[in-house]
Amino acid sequence: MARKTKMNSLTTPALLLQVNQQNKELLDEFVEYCRSTQKSETTIKGYVSDINIAFVWALQFNNNMCFVDWKKKHIVKYQNWLIYTNKNSSARVRRLKASLSSLGNFIENILEDEYPNFRNIVNKVENPKNTPVREKTVWTDEELDALLNKLVTLGKYEQACYLALGMYSGRRKAELCRFRVSDFDDSHLVCDGALYKSSPIKTKGAGGGKMLECYTLAKKFKPYLDMWMDARDFKNIESEWLFPNPNDASQHIEISTANSWANTFDRLTDKPFYTHSLRHRFATALSEEGLPDSAIQTIIGWESGDMVRLYVDTNADDQIAQFFKGGEISVPKVKSLNEL
Repeated sequence: MARKTKMNSLTTPALLLQVNQQNKELLDEFVEYCRSTQKSETTIKGYVSDINIAFVWALQFNNNMCFVDWKKKHIVKYQNWLIYTNKNSSARVRRLKASLSSLGNFIENILEDEYPNFRNIVNKVENPKNTPVREKTVWTDEELDALLNKLVTLGKYEQACYLALGMYSGRRKAELCRFRVSDFDDSHLVCDGALYKSSPIKTKGAGGGKMLECYTLAKKFKPYLDMWMDARDFKNIESEWLFPNPNDASQHIEISTANSWANTFDRLTDKPFYTHSLRHRFATALSEEGLPDSAIQTIIGWESGDMVRLYVDTNADDQIAQFFKGGEISVPKVKSLNEL
């Protein structure tokens, strides 16, 4: 029951060969620039994929025009095609335009000697209204505990450990892959043993991402960690990575493996599963236990407290209900991290 996402098969090798040579060269130079500014390879790969869609569209519907010659009307036509012909969501259209705009900024700011009259006009065309098109999954603890029990019963201890780590750390998919076994030594316990505090892990962010020490609720995570470590010992798996690549234990698992596990979780549950839903559940669980927004912000590593309100899924009535009892105002006792 996985959430449905529109996949593009537009940029075939045969079509890419026919793309305007100048457009190809612009993209190559942009990629070189991105690497020089230490953008992550994942980010660069996304740029290339997104921009190639625009260039193949130009090949098929815009006379294979070089991007530097596009006018606002061409951006309008491209956006219109994305929405009504290619059936992309508004969020996807915004992403595709943002990648194209990044290329435009590069040409305007870095290649100004070659294209002195070029101005980036991508964002001069208003974006479509950002309306969600995919079902949002909101979990309860009971539902996720049931999923964990199914995985353990099936002997899928590594997957159970991965799921539990997502539940009790709230980290993104790529970040979950990057934890090391040593991140869960007793020496990494903080807050009177309530949390594991990892060594710095590369997280999402500008400039190739930032390094962040990540917190995990120790008592809830440890049973699944222990089961996986016992299974590793039985299988003679030796690796510094908590989730080692099965083909090369010196590396952590690929995103493709994490996606495959997510598909397994999806088949074992009655709701669409995607890893990022665990981030919402973690923030919501901390809020439901009475932690203030400032503490949640620190634990997850957000720069703004606005992110707490964005990720907590508790409805308004439930949020305020905890402060009233028996018809009177009743402020609940704030739990310590050790009680979570």
